[in-house]
Amino acid sequence: MKNGTVFLYSSHDRCQYIHERFLAGRALGGWGNKRIMFLTMSEGPHGERGPQEFSWGNFRWFFDRYAHLGLESFPFYWSNDLSRHDVDQLWHHLATAEVVVLGGGSPMLGLQRYKDLGERFDGEWGKFGRILHERQARGLFTVGFSAGSDQLGERLYRAVHHGGYNDAFGLARNVMTRLHHESSENGDLAHAARSFPRERVFGLPNDSGLHVAQGVLPSGNLWQVIEFVIDNSWGNPNDGFHIKTRSGAKIEHIFPDGRHWAFGGGDHLVRIRSSDFGFDESWILPAGGGVTRYSTGGQEGWGGIEHLLAEH
Repeated sequence: MKNGTVFLYSSHDRCQYIHERFLAGRALGGWGNKRIMFLTMSEGPHGERGPQEFSWGNFRWFFDRYAHLGLESFPFYWSNDLSRHDVDQLWHHLATAEVVVLGGGSPMLGLQRYKDLGERFDGEWGKFGRILHERQARGLFTVGFSAGSDQLGERLYRAVHHGGYNDAFGLARNVMTRLHHESSENGDLAHAARSFPRERVFGLPNDSGLHVAQGVLPSGNLWQVIEFVIDNSWGNPNDGFHIKTRSGAKIEHIFPDGRHWAFGGGDHLVRIRSSDFGFDESWILPAGGGVTRYSTGGQEGWGGIEHLLAEH
């Protein structure tokens, strides 16, 4: 899938396939530049640099391997003392970098900081999110790692158990993710699916992700295609406890009616709906072939993703 603009993922370390294809490789293939901006704002209390520098260091060593190919990678650190110049640089790179990565930490803390910067410096609480959607419309790529995956979905996963404001940036439309997921926790995933029946809720084990493309069809319907990514490339056997995909774990999904599906690498989900949800249907396309209608579980004879989109 070449036209994806969002990637949501969970990983234990810098597994080769995900980080080369969706981060380094995507930046190196950029038309305007070969930049990756890594945002550490979800890390650490009170703007302390230590946790943020540690987070960046966990990625920097991997990106440095591609510097000789022209990859430019750099962090942006949160501080209580950010200047007007600092924040202007953030807006510039957020709007123009080929790849922006929202890093790990606390989803709520990071979301508050992202929104606070727009309010404090420009009187626009939603400025960060607006720029994310503008870069998406231009085809630029935005990645959510761990907490960042939560922030780029429709709402924070904490909404399943906590009230209050939990709306996220919605770059992956009507998607919610549970990070570092294990199948033994599918009961919680089922609770989330019942609580938010309009969302598609996924449990991401370490070293897996969702590659998302979406847009508007000529009919006016909204389309979304999700490619499911499983990465088995991390080679340290000592990390097997943390990386369940090494032992066959898949991306878990519970339907709002309680049915279960486990997605493997190369599977796809196509969703087409009207803006008012009057029409809302999805189809599952396993990597091995076939098309399953989401609402009924029945097999259908569609010719593939393009055929589905063209007929709706």
